[in-house]
Amino acid sequence: MRVEYREEPCKVALNRVKGMPFDWSLNPYMGCAHRCTFCYVRAFERRADRPSDERYGRSIRVKINVAEVLRAELARRTWHGDGIAIGAATDPYQPAEGRYKLTRACLEVLRGASNPFSLITRGPMIVRDVDVLAEASRRADVSVTFSVPTVDEDVWRTTEPGTAPPRQRLRALQTLVEAGVRASVGMAPLLPGLSDHPRSLERVVIAAREAGACGIWANLLYLRPGTREHFLECLARDWPELLPDYERLYEHGAYLPRAEGDPARAEVRRLAQELGIGDRRPEPLRPRDRDEQLSLLSA
Repeated sequence: MRVEYREEPCKVALNRVKGMPFDWSLNPYMGCAHRCTFCYVRAFERRADRPSDERYGRSIRVKINVAEVLRAELARRTWHGDGIAIGAATDPYQPAEGRYKLTRACLEVLRGASNPFSLITRGPMIVRDVDVLAEASRRADVSVTFSVPTVDEDVWRTTEPGTAPPRQRLRALQTLVEAGVRASVGMAPLLPGLSDHPRSLERVVIAAREAGACGIWANLLYLRPGTREHFLECLARDWPELLPDYERLYEHGAYLPRAEGDPARAEVRRLAQELGIGDRRPEPLRPRDRDEQLSLLSA
């Protein structure tokens, strides 16, 4: 698939977020070449009158000045060092990052400001930036989540066509953990009938444990208008026998009924406890105390 990259400056780097477990988001790119069939961002694209179907991911906006804008925003007197989520709307380590290095530039700014942040990705390219992530972890609260909803080759290839293999992501996680960076696994979204079977869940949790994941969580597929139409169209093409089940499960809204979704989440929690998943970093990196941080900033 040919992708158009549009180099455009941005006016703001940080965006205020409502209804999420974080207050601020940072996305160096708009649009994502990973083209996951279930991507919840398709819903936002539709609301903005942009393509949410097969055309999504064919045009990527590259915010060429995002690091400079971020530096200015963090220097404002009104900024109080709130946590920032990177990758909430588009993967910061999609292929464009190899060329533009905007995510790395933003990480360097956050490191310099000793500002806490979290990052979620499907991109093993993150190992390139382990040096910045390690130093940032010594200055502020830093966490990385690798999205690994399945290790099934068929489900992965069909639903995440532009992403790196799940086990490659887990090798990247291992690299970060061995460097002292806190890295976990997010099993999201689990797809009913495809990746929520007990054996499927167990395979991911075991693989996460072997890679040294500091934690693991799971969530089920969320289908809002925009995402819903595209995902069900792909499902009808790839697994038509499951289409009636999905239409029934999601007939009343975007969320799976709790009675249907809770067992999978509970099973992941049980497996994580049974296998002892937790922070087992050989040398965990944690923020230095305030005096050390002040000396670094004044250096």
